[in-house]
Amino acid sequence: MRLFRKREPTVTNEKADKNVMKMVTTYGEHFYAFDGKIYNSDIVRACIRPKVKAIGKLVGKHIRTTPEGLTVNPDANIRFILSEPNPYMSGQMMQEKVAAQLCLNGNAFILVIRDEFGKPLQLYPIPCILVETVYVESELYLKFQYRNGKSGTFPYRDIIHLRRDYNENDIFGESPISTLKPLMEVIGTIDQGIIKAIKNSGVIRWLLTFTQALREEDLKKNVKAFVDNFLSIDSETFGAAGVDQKATATRIEPKDYVPNASVTEKTIERLYSFFNTNKKIVQSNWTEDEWNAYYEAEIEPDAIQMSDTYTTALFSRRERGCGNKIIFEASNLQCASLQSKLAMVQMVDRGALTPNEWRGLLGLAPLEGGDVPIRRLDTQVVNMINDTLNKMNSENYVVMAGLISKMLLTAERRET
Repeated sequence: MRLFRKREPTVTNEKADKNVMKMVTTYGEHFYAFDGKIYNSDIVRACIRPKVKAIGKLVGKHIRTTPEGLTVNPDANIRFILSEPNPYMSGQMMQEKVAAQLCLNGNAFILVIRDEFGKPLQLYPIPCILVETVYVESELYLKFQYRNGKSGTFPYRDIIHLRRDYNENDIFGESPISTLKPLMEVIGTIDQGIIKAIKNSGVIRWLLTFTQALREEDLKKNVKAFVDNFLSIDSETFGAAGVDQKATATRIEPKDYVPNASVTEKTIERLYSFFNTNKKIVQSNWTEDEWNAYYEAEIEPDAIQMSDTYTTALFSRRERGCGNKIIFEASNLQCASLQSKLAMVQMVDRGALTPNEWRGLLGLAPLEGGDVPIRRLDTQVVNMINDTLNKMNSENYVVMAGLISKMLLTAERRET
């Protein structure tokens, strides 16, 4: 289909050392980012904050899997990039910024800065108001328009691109603005109606009807005298009014529309549903199971996407083939109850967790030597019996059978 794209005329780019490049631009593939006003809504910010904070808590690790075994963070350069992506922010801060952009725009972009050998050095999030796809010699580039009016064009291979609601467009995720705009207008109208009703409720309206014709200046004079004498708090007769037969005073009750509370709650519930959250998550009033459900539905898919996109951007195809990858892990047990955390000590006894990993769940500092897995002796009986059976032959079967019997008796005593 590339043969049918419209070609732009050859242009000389003076900023690129007078190089001449043929630009092939596809029309219709562009993405407009929202201007950020939706982030000013307290409801929207409350909806996305739990997810933003949870993604910021993800820990990026470099995993290398080889026939000799698995190694965690074998490359110091990659480890520093994940924890200190650039001089201006930490890994946690950058992950939160990217997560906020992903929630508000459906797309988030991270630029990978490389050295002269193509090795990644730094990562920078790209805040922009417009992104366009540009093809240079059949290679995809993204042109970013910044808020200060400047622009930048980078090859797509150097971009970590996160997407959500990835549907119609081949490159970009769907922007949520068209869906959120009607909801935000309803909420804004409700807020303005409540504010106006409160302001009007403090105003007392009176209508003075005079039985005779008065000049305009006399009319204003009489009205002012009525206000000063009976409506001013400094008046001796404040709270009581009296008029003669020349005028009739009638009080007009303000009738302002105040939205029904159920209508407001349903609108907010629709907004919660859009962001796949609920009131308990927003107010941090969730239980262990409720947070696990939210994590699996909303956080884990983005963590998997981050792992895949980081791996593709930071490692070449050959490096990925050698077992290098990036994972973002979260100790979801941090949200578990204290009873659940204490029960995990059984995993330490069986070597599934190291003592320091278990102490981390409890918020305790690591201990020296606590990174070595340990096992209780009674959990090793099966392996010892297997080793004994493998050594059994026609000459020592009597002795080996006796050893197996003693092992089983010892394990039985320890269990009781």
